[in-house]
Amino acid sequence: MSTLDVDRAQVMAYRIAATGLHRDQGKAADLAVLDIGVQQTVPGSVATSLAARLPAATDAVAANDDPDFTVAWTYRGAAHLMRTADLPALARDLWPVSEDDAIARLAGAGIMFRKTGIAGLDAWRTAATAMRKIVKNEMVKGDVSTAITKALPDGYGYACRSCKATHIYGSLFQAVALGAGVQVRSGSPTTLAPVPKRWAVPKGPDRPDRAVRPYLHVLGPATMNEIAAFLGTTQKLARTMLPDDAVEVRADGRKAYVLESDVDAVRKPPEPDLVRLLPPFDPLLQPRERELIVPDEAQRKNLWRMIGNPGAIVVDGDVLGAWKAKLARKRLAVTVEEFVPLPRTVKKKIEQEADRVAVARGIEGADVSYG
Repeated sequence: MSTLDVDRAQVMAYRIAATGLHRDQGKAADLAVLDIGVQQTVPGSVATSLAARLPAATDAVAANDDPDFTVAWTYRGAAHLMRTADLPALARDLWPVSEDDAIARLAGAGIMFRKTGIAGLDAWRTAATAMRKIVKNEMVKGDVSTAITKALPDGYGYACRSCKATHIYGSLFQAVALGAGVQVRSGSPTTLAPVPKRWAVPKGPDRPDRAVRPYLHVLGPATMNEIAAFLGTTQKLARTMLPDDAVEVRADGRKAYVLESDVDAVRKPPEPDLVRLLPPFDPLLQPRERELIVPDEAQRKNLWRMIGNPGAIVVDGDVLGAWKAKLARKRLAVTVEEFVPLPRTVKKKIEQEADRVAVARGIEGADVSYG
Protein backbone atom coordinates (compact mmCIF):
# COMPACT_ATOMS: atom_id res chain seq x y z
CA MET A 1 0.00 0.00 0.00
CA SER A 2 1.40 3.39 -1.00
CA THR A 3 2.01 6.04 1.62
CA LEU A 4 -0.82 8.54 2.03
CA ASP A 5 0.25 12.00 0.84
CA VAL A 6 -1.83 14.93 2.09
CA ASP A 7 -1.35 18.66 1.70
CA ARG A 8 -1.45 21.48 4.22
CA ALA A 9 -5.14 22.20 3.65
CA GLN A 10 -6.07 18.60 4.44
CA VAL A 11 -3.96 18.57 7.61
CA MET A 12 -5.43 21.83 8.88
CA ALA A 13 -8.99 20.75 8.05
CA TYR A 14 -8.47 17.43 9.85
CA ARG A 15 -7.00 19.09 12.95
CA ILE A 16 -9.75 21.70 13.06
CA ALA A 17 -12.33 18.91 13.04
CA ALA A 18 -10.47 16.64 15.46
CA THR A 19 -9.91 19.45 17.98
CA GLY A 20 -13.66 20.08 18.05
CA LEU A 21 -13.82 23.50 16.41
CA HIS A 22 -16.89 22.50 14.37
CA ARG A 23 -18.83 22.55 17.69
CA ASP A 24 -20.30 19.14 17.04
CA GLN A 25 -19.93 17.93 20.64
CA GLY A 26 -22.60 18.78 23.17
CA LYS A 27 -20.53 18.85 26.35
CA ALA A 28 -16.97 19.46 27.46
CA ALA A 29 -16.35 15.90 28.64
CA ASP A 30 -16.85 14.66 25.06
CA LEU A 31 -14.22 16.92 23.52
CA ALA A 32 -11.28 14.94 22.15
CA VAL A 33 -8.89 17.78 23.09
CA LEU A 34 -9.38 16.81 26.72
CA ASP A 35 -7.57 13.56 25.93
CA ILE A 36 -4.41 15.68 25.69
CA GLY A 37 -5.63 18.51 27.93
CA VAL A 38 -6.31 22.18 27.35
CA GLN A 39 -3.30 24.17 28.47
CA GLN A 40 -3.85 26.84 31.09
CA THR A 41 -1.59 29.81 30.43
CA VAL A 42 -3.26 33.10 31.32
CA PRO A 43 -6.52 33.73 33.21
CA GLY A 44 -9.45 32.79 31.02
CA SER A 45 -7.43 30.78 28.49
CA VAL A 46 -9.08 27.44 29.27
CA ALA A 47 -12.57 28.95 29.19
CA THR A 48 -11.76 30.59 25.85
CA SER A 49 -10.55 27.31 24.33
CA LEU A 50 -13.70 25.53 25.50
CA ALA A 51 -16.01 28.33 24.35
CA ALA A 52 -14.52 28.01 20.85
CA ARG A 53 -15.63 24.37 20.80
CA LEU A 54 -18.90 24.12 22.71
CA PRO A 55 -22.36 24.99 21.33
CA ALA A 56 -22.99 27.53 24.11
CA ALA A 57 -20.36 29.80 25.64
CA THR A 58 -21.95 29.23 29.05
CA ASP A 59 -20.93 25.56 28.76
CA ALA A 60 -17.25 26.50 28.97
CA VAL A 61 -16.36 24.67 32.16
CA ALA A 62 -13.90 26.19 34.62
CA ALA A 63 -11.74 23.72 36.51
CA ASN A 64 -13.05 24.68 39.93
CA ASP A 65 -16.70 24.42 38.92
CA ASP A 66 -16.90 20.70 38.25
CA PRO A 67 -15.15 17.80 40.03
CA ASP A 68 -15.11 15.92 36.73
CA PHE A 69 -12.34 18.27 35.58
CA THR A 70 -8.97 18.96 37.17
CA VAL A 71 -6.04 21.21 36.34
CA ALA A 72 -2.75 19.38 36.75
CA TRP A 73 0.84 19.66 35.56
CA THR A 74 0.85 16.93 32.91
CA TYR A 75 2.53 17.02 29.49
CA ARG A 76 5.90 18.81 29.75
CA GLY A 77 4.99 19.78 33.31
CA ALA A 78 2.57 22.40 31.95
CA ALA A 79 -0.82 23.07 33.55
CA HIS A 80 -3.63 21.42 31.61
CA LEU A 81 -7.34 21.02 32.21
CA MET A 82 -7.97 17.26 32.12
CA ARG A 83 -10.79 14.88 32.86
CA THR A 84 -10.28 13.86 36.48
CA ALA A 85 -10.95 10.22 35.63
CA ASP A 86 -8.05 10.19 33.14
CA LEU A 87 -5.37 11.31 35.60
CA PRO A 88 -4.44 8.02 37.34
CA ALA A 89 -3.52 6.28 34.08
CA LEU A 90 -1.84 9.40 32.69
CA ALA A 91 0.37 9.63 35.79
CA ARG A 92 1.76 6.18 34.95
CA ASP A 93 1.86 6.69 31.18
CA LEU A 94 3.91 9.91 31.47
CA TRP A 95 6.48 8.44 33.84
CA PRO A 96 9.90 8.34 32.12
CA VAL A 97 10.64 5.19 30.15
CA SER A 98 14.41 5.28 30.81
CA GLU A 99 17.22 7.22 32.43
CA ASP A 100 17.77 9.22 29.24
CA ASP A 101 14.07 10.04 29.09
CA ALA A 102 14.05 11.19 32.72
CA ILE A 103 16.95 13.56 32.03
CA ALA A 104 15.50 14.83 28.74
CA ARG A 105 12.15 15.73 30.30
CA LEU A 106 13.88 17.87 32.93
CA ALA A 107 15.69 20.01 30.33
CA GLY A 108 18.33 22.20 32.02
CA ALA A 109 17.82 20.56 35.39
CA GLY A 110 18.49 17.19 33.79
CA ILE A 111 21.83 18.44 32.54
CA MET A 112 22.72 19.57 36.08
CA PHE A 113 21.79 16.16 37.49
CA ARG A 114 24.08 14.52 34.94
CA LYS A 115 26.93 16.81 36.01
CA THR A 116 26.42 16.09 39.70
CA GLY A 117 25.95 12.34 39.24
CA ILE A 118 22.30 12.22 40.36
CA ALA A 119 20.33 9.65 38.37
CA GLY A 120 17.34 11.17 36.60
CA LEU A 121 14.96 8.36 37.56
CA ASP A 122 16.06 8.65 41.17
CA ALA A 123 15.39 12.38 41.05
CA TRP A 124 11.87 11.81 39.73
CA ARG A 125 11.02 9.16 42.31
CA THR A 126 12.59 10.96 45.26
CA ALA A 127 10.96 14.30 44.46
CA ALA A 128 7.55 12.77 43.75
CA THR A 129 7.63 10.82 47.02
CA ALA A 130 8.56 13.94 48.97
CA MET A 131 5.82 16.02 47.32
CA ARG A 132 3.20 13.38 48.05
CA LYS A 133 4.14 13.39 51.72
CA ILE A 134 4.13 17.19 51.94
CA VAL A 135 0.94 18.04 50.05
CA LYS A 136 -1.65 16.52 52.37
CA ASN A 137 -4.07 19.42 52.00
CA GLU A 138 -4.31 22.62 49.97
CA MET A 139 -1.08 24.62 50.22
CA VAL A 140 0.37 27.73 48.59
CA LYS A 141 2.72 26.74 45.77
CA GLY A 142 5.63 28.67 47.26
CA ASP A 143 5.22 26.94 50.62
CA VAL A 144 5.29 23.54 48.90
CA SER A 145 8.46 24.52 47.04
CA THR A 146 10.12 25.59 50.28
CA ALA A 147 9.12 22.43 52.12
CA ILE A 148 10.14 20.04 49.37
CA THR A 149 13.50 21.78 48.90
CA LYS A 150 14.24 21.22 52.59
CA ALA A 151 13.17 17.58 52.36
CA LEU A 152 15.33 16.69 49.37
CA PRO A 153 19.05 15.84 49.36
CA ASP A 154 21.66 18.33 48.20
CA GLY A 155 21.85 18.78 44.44
CA TYR A 156 18.10 18.91 43.80
CA GLY A 157 17.94 22.68 43.72
CA TYR A 158 19.75 25.84 42.71
CA ALA A 159 20.89 28.93 44.57
CA CYS A 160 18.60 31.88 43.83
CA ARG A 161 20.56 35.14 43.92
CA SER A 162 17.55 37.42 44.23
CA CYS A 163 16.11 35.83 47.37
CA LYS A 164 19.36 34.26 48.63
CA ALA A 165 17.79 30.83 49.07
CA THR A 166 17.90 27.41 47.44
CA HIS A 167 14.93 26.29 45.34
CA ILE A 168 14.06 22.91 43.85
CA TYR A 169 14.51 22.97 40.09
CA GLY A 170 11.25 24.19 38.61
CA SER A 171 11.12 21.58 35.86
CA LEU A 172 11.48 18.77 38.41
CA PHE A 173 8.92 20.36 40.74
CA GLN A 174 6.27 20.44 38.01
CA ALA A 175 7.24 17.20 36.25
CA VAL A 176 6.70 15.01 39.31
CA ALA A 177 3.48 16.60 40.60
CA LEU A 178 1.20 14.34 38.57
CA GLY A 179 3.02 11.24 39.77
CA ALA A 180 2.60 12.56 43.32
CA GLY A 181 -1.15 12.93 42.81
CA VAL A 182 -1.12 16.72 43.11
CA GLN A 183 -3.45 19.13 41.32
CA VAL A 184 -3.10 22.85 40.62
CA ARG A 185 -5.61 25.47 41.67
CA SER A 186 -5.20 28.78 39.93
CA GLY A 187 -5.61 31.95 41.88
CA SER A 188 -3.54 34.53 43.64
CA PRO A 189 -1.48 32.87 44.91
CA THR A 190 -1.54 29.54 43.08
CA THR A 191 -2.17 26.62 45.39
CA LEU A 192 -1.54 22.88 45.16
CA ALA A 193 -3.77 20.18 46.60
CA PRO A 194 -3.96 16.38 46.63
CA VAL A 195 -6.21 14.78 44.05
CA PRO A 196 -9.03 12.87 45.78
CA LYS A 197 -8.32 9.14 46.00
CA ARG A 198 -4.84 9.76 44.72
CA TRP A 199 -2.56 7.03 43.54
CA ALA A 200 0.82 5.80 44.68
CA VAL A 201 3.95 7.24 43.08
CA PRO A 202 4.52 5.16 39.90
CA LYS A 203 7.26 2.56 40.06
CA GLY A 204 7.74 2.87 36.32
CA PRO A 205 5.91 3.69 33.09
CA ASP A 206 2.76 1.78 32.28
CA ARG A 207 1.71 2.46 28.67
CA PRO A 208 3.75 5.32 27.17
CA ASP A 209 2.05 4.72 23.82
CA ARG A 210 -1.25 5.54 25.49
CA ALA A 211 0.04 9.08 26.13
CA VAL A 212 0.99 9.46 22.45
CA ARG A 213 -2.19 7.98 20.96
CA PRO A 214 -4.52 10.95 21.70
CA TYR A 215 -1.97 13.40 20.31
CA LEU A 216 -1.89 11.52 17.00
CA HIS A 217 -5.69 11.47 16.92
CA VAL A 218 -6.21 15.14 17.80
CA LEU A 219 -3.17 16.76 16.16
CA GLY A 220 -2.12 14.28 13.52
CA PRO A 221 -0.62 13.78 11.11
CA ALA A 222 2.27 14.61 13.45
CA THR A 223 6.00 14.59 12.75
CA MET A 224 8.33 12.89 15.18
CA ASN A 225 9.58 16.36 16.11
CA GLU A 226 6.05 17.36 17.11
CA ILE A 227 5.45 14.20 19.12
CA ALA A 228 8.76 14.56 20.97
CA ALA A 229 8.14 18.24 21.68
CA PHE A 230 4.70 17.54 23.12
CA LEU A 231 6.15 14.91 25.45
CA GLY A 232 9.23 16.97 26.24
CA THR A 233 11.64 14.21 25.26
CA THR A 234 13.93 13.33 22.35
CA GLN A 235 12.80 12.12 18.95
CA LYS A 236 14.72 8.87 19.42
CA LEU A 237 12.85 8.10 22.62
CA ALA A 238 9.51 9.32 21.30
CA ARG A 239 9.80 6.86 18.42
CA THR A 240 9.82 3.97 20.91
CA MET A 241 6.48 5.21 22.29
CA LEU A 242 4.56 5.17 19.00
CA PRO A 243 1.37 3.07 19.16
CA ASP A 244 1.47 -0.15 17.14
CA ASP A 245 -1.29 1.14 14.87
CA ALA A 246 0.47 4.42 14.00
CA VAL A 247 1.06 4.59 10.25
CA GLU A 248 3.47 6.73 8.29
CA VAL A 249 2.10 9.40 5.93
CA ARG A 250 3.42 12.41 4.06
CA ALA A 251 1.93 15.63 5.42
CA ASP A 252 2.75 18.83 3.51
CA GLY A 253 5.95 17.14 2.38
CA ARG A 254 6.95 15.98 5.87
CA LYS A 255 7.22 12.44 7.20
CA ALA A 256 4.48 12.16 9.80
CA TYR A 257 2.33 9.67 11.69
CA VAL A 258 -1.37 9.19 12.26
CA LEU A 259 -3.50 6.42 13.72
CA GLU A 260 -4.55 3.86 11.13
CA SER A 261 -8.20 4.37 12.11
CA ASP A 262 -7.92 8.09 11.24
CA VAL A 263 -6.42 7.70 7.75
CA ASP A 264 -9.73 8.10 5.91
CA ALA A 265 -10.63 11.18 7.97
CA VAL A 266 -7.26 12.73 7.15
CA ARG A 267 -7.70 11.95 3.46
CA LYS A 268 -11.16 13.57 3.31
CA PRO A 269 -11.70 15.87 6.29
CA PRO A 270 -14.87 17.98 6.58
CA GLU A 271 -14.63 21.43 5.03
CA PRO A 272 -13.99 24.05 7.73
CA ASP A 273 -16.53 26.85 7.38
CA LEU A 274 -16.08 28.78 10.58
CA VAL A 275 -14.54 31.70 12.47
CA ARG A 276 -12.99 31.08 15.90
CA LEU A 277 -10.96 33.10 18.42
CA LEU A 278 -8.34 30.87 20.02
CA PRO A 279 -6.20 31.82 23.03
CA PRO A 280 -2.40 31.48 23.05
CA PHE A 281 -1.33 27.82 23.38
CA ASP A 282 -4.72 26.53 22.31
CA PRO A 283 -4.45 22.85 21.27
CA LEU A 284 -4.63 23.77 17.57
CA LEU A 285 -1.58 26.01 18.02
CA GLN A 286 0.51 23.45 19.93
CA PRO A 287 2.32 21.52 17.15
CA ARG A 288 6.00 22.36 16.77
CA GLU A 289 5.86 22.51 12.94
CA ARG A 290 4.48 26.06 12.95
CA GLU A 291 5.27 26.63 9.27
CA LEU A 292 2.37 24.35 8.47
CA ILE A 293 -0.04 26.26 10.73
CA VAL A 294 1.05 29.72 9.53
CA PRO A 295 3.20 29.60 6.37
CA ASP A 296 4.08 33.32 6.34
CA GLU A 297 7.21 33.99 8.45
CA ALA A 298 6.25 37.51 9.55
CA GLN A 299 2.79 36.38 10.63
CA ARG A 300 4.35 33.42 12.47
CA LYS A 301 6.68 35.71 14.41
CA ASN A 302 3.72 37.91 15.27
CA LEU A 303 1.74 34.98 16.66
CA TRP A 304 4.51 33.11 18.51
CA ARG A 305 6.60 35.63 20.43
CA MET A 306 9.25 35.35 23.10
CA ILE A 307 6.71 36.70 25.57
CA GLY A 308 3.07 37.81 25.46
CA ASN A 309 1.66 35.75 22.59
CA PRO A 310 -1.63 37.03 21.18
CA GLY A 311 -4.49 34.70 20.38
CA ALA A 312 -5.18 33.41 16.86
CA ILE A 313 -8.15 34.07 14.60
CA VAL A 314 -9.06 31.00 12.56
CA VAL A 315 -11.11 31.64 9.44
CA ASP A 316 -12.16 28.48 7.65
CA GLY A 317 -8.91 26.49 7.38
CA ASP A 318 -6.37 29.25 7.99
CA VAL A 319 -5.06 31.53 10.71
CA LEU A 320 -5.83 34.98 9.29
CA GLY A 321 -5.30 37.26 12.27
CA ALA A 322 -4.26 37.79 15.86
CA TRP A 323 -6.19 39.22 18.81
CA LYS A 324 -5.66 40.50 22.31
CA ALA A 325 -8.16 41.40 25.00
CA LYS A 326 -8.31 43.40 28.20
CA LEU A 327 -11.02 44.40 30.61
CA ALA A 328 -12.31 47.94 30.07
CA ARG A 329 -15.29 49.36 31.99
CA LYS A 330 -16.70 45.91 32.74
CA ARG A 331 -16.49 44.88 29.08
CA LEU A 332 -13.92 42.91 27.13
CA ALA A 333 -11.96 45.17 24.78
CA VAL A 334 -10.74 43.00 21.90
CA THR A 335 -8.11 44.34 19.49
CA VAL A 336 -7.76 42.50 16.20
CA GLU A 337 -4.78 42.52 13.86
CA GLU A 338 -5.64 41.31 10.37
CA PHE A 339 -3.01 39.26 8.55
CA VAL A 340 -5.01 39.86 5.35
CA PRO A 341 -7.98 42.19 4.74
CA LEU A 342 -11.03 40.48 6.20
CA PRO A 343 -14.47 40.87 4.61
CA ARG A 344 -17.33 42.42 6.53
CA THR A 345 -19.06 39.04 6.94
CA VAL A 346 -15.98 37.63 8.73
CA LYS A 347 -15.68 40.72 10.93
CA LYS A 348 -19.29 40.27 11.99
CA LYS A 349 -18.52 36.71 13.03
CA ILE A 350 -15.41 37.89 14.91
CA GLU A 351 -17.63 40.24 16.91
CA GLN A 352 -19.96 37.35 17.72
CA GLU A 353 -17.02 35.19 18.79
CA ALA A 354 -15.66 38.01 20.96
CA ASP A 355 -19.00 38.12 22.76
CA ARG A 356 -18.72 34.35 23.35
CA VAL A 357 -15.26 34.83 24.85
CA ALA A 358 -16.63 37.53 27.14
CA VAL A 359 -19.48 35.30 28.32
CA ALA A 360 -17.07 32.42 28.96
CA ARG A 361 -14.95 34.73 31.11
CA GLY A 362 -17.91 36.05 33.05
CA ILE A 363 -17.94 39.47 31.37
CA GLU A 364 -21.13 41.10 30.09
CA GLY A 365 -19.97 41.74 26.51
CA ALA A 366 -17.14 42.64 24.12
CA ASP A 367 -16.12 45.58 21.95
CA VAL A 368 -13.94 44.84 18.92
CA SER A 369 -11.48 47.25 17.32
CA TYR A 370 -8.96 46.77 14.53
CA GLY A 371 -5.38 47.92 15.00
